[in-house]
Amino acid sequence: MIIGVPKEIKKDEYRVGLLPVGAEEFTRAGHKVIVQTGAGLGSGLADHDYLDHGAEMIAEADELYARAEMIVKVKEPQPAELTCMKPGQIVFTYFHFAADRQLTEGVLGAGCTAVAYETLGDGKGRLPLLTPMSEVAGRMSIQEGAKYLERPQMGRGILLGGVPGVEPAHIAILGGGVVGANAAKIAAGFGAHVVMLDINMDRLRYLDDVMPANVTVLFSDRLTIREQLKRSDLVVGSVLVPGAKAPQLVEREDLKLMKPGSVIVDVAVDQGGCVATSRPTTHSDPTYIIDEVVHYCVANMPGAVGRTSTFALCNVTLPWALQIADRGISNAAKELPPIARAINIYEGEVTNRAVAETFDLPYNSRFECPI
Repeated sequence: MIIGVPKEIKKDEYRVGLLPVGAEEFTRAGHKVIVQTGAGLGSGLADHDYLDHGAEMIAEADELYARAEMIVKVKEPQPAELTCMKPGQIVFTYFHFAADRQLTEGVLGAGCTAVAYETLGDGKGRLPLLTPMSEVAGRMSIQEGAKYLERPQMGRGILLGGVPGVEPAHIAILGGGVVGANAAKIAAGFGAHVVMLDINMDRLRYLDDVMPANVTVLFSDRLTIREQLKRSDLVVGSVLVPGAKAPQLVEREDLKLMKPGSVIVDVAVDQGGCVATSRPTTHSDPTYIIDEVVHYCVANMPGAVGRTSTFALCNVTLPWALQIADRGISNAAKELPPIARAINIYEGEVTNRAVAETFDLPYNSRFECPI
């Protein structure tokens, strides 16, 4: 199989879909790897690194898409990339379809097969290709929240950990999954007062056991959320329903409960956001203010730390990409349920139930397998 690795063109995206060692692994398995010139530069990976590991370098994205049987990348195809994709081609990347009808229709029209990192699940609730980027985004959420709480950034002028004689920041984290847990660890390390909210009592019991003393866990309901919004200097939105649009936990009128200069970091924005007033932003223009509340809603947070993120991502995606290349997509889906769960669109048909229900589109159950 011919594997194509394009340069990411989404604004402020510095990751790349394959490491040089990945090119070597593919070629050792009998496949061919073509990489677009400059694809790895944002992650500190030079073209010669890929050449030294058996890849062919191609200057133009059009030629790469025309030749490749499988595209391995990081972010959802941009409009210019959709026009390059072709029927029967496999595209292995993050899609987050439920947040973007235009993208969904574009991929359906292209006739390709969309294999989504974010829905490749092991049947036990674990999402191994989403986990490393959730770890990065969770840790970054506190780093960015701390920055935008500073007064020059229009924040309240709060130091997360306070100082002797001055209380620390109050941070509410909506969701106790991978993003939330990583955010809580970093926030606790700063010395902030942290409250985590979730609806899964087993998860809350686990978090209560492992988190430091300055982290409190609470069951999430509307009353508790509103109380935490009143108290919080920083709110981190970290809820996830795999493949579906994120539930909206903070309504428009709820912002009036928050302190002027408080900050919302909505990590769930790439799945539509869990705050009614969230809309995707970029690293070059990351924030906006509504009702005196600073909103940070960058949809590709890990892209800012491209080198860390690329290595963390490629460590987990490469084995699955090799399985698809070795077996072909149909056999891989039959033999490996996680890959079946990852196929969101197959040659012009929606094969992920959550995506179909979100946009009221016909659903093909061809790859459906037990949860």
